[in-house]
Amino acid sequence: MTPIREAQPEDRARLRAIQTVTLAEPWPELLAAAVDGPPTCLVYADPEPTGYALAVAGDETGYLVELAVAAGHRGQGRGSVLLDALVDRFRDRGVTTLRVTVRVVDERARSFYETHGFEERERLSDHYEDCDGLLLARNL
Repeated sequence: MTPIREAQPEDRARLRAIQTVTLAEPWPELLAAAVDGPPTCLVYADPEPTGYALAVAGDETGYLVELAVAAGHRGQGRGSVLLDALVDRFRDRGVTTLRVTVRVVDERARSFYETHGFEERERLSDHYEDCDGLLLARNL
């Protein structure tokens, strides 16, 4: 049985806790809305949520807004499983490109996405409060 499922209302508090400690600039309002969908919010649950992927999709392009895995569960492939599940869902919906923005100084995130086929498309000056961003994309 796959540990990936859609977010449920009872996940809100746990996902918010993961978001708060994992992301430098979280978007709690979008996460709260995504639990009821749209946007898409997939959860890695075993059985409690230990990570999530929050994304929006247009006709052909998807944007991964947040991918977060709780401390103590990182480096175990959960982020990869979440990303793969998101890619499969978006591909099935006709999305052909997935984009994500990362901090230019976040080598770990950049490496993770490059390992999963993302390429740098654009440098975004002052995208974050404290640094530039990089727009990464991959074809699905």
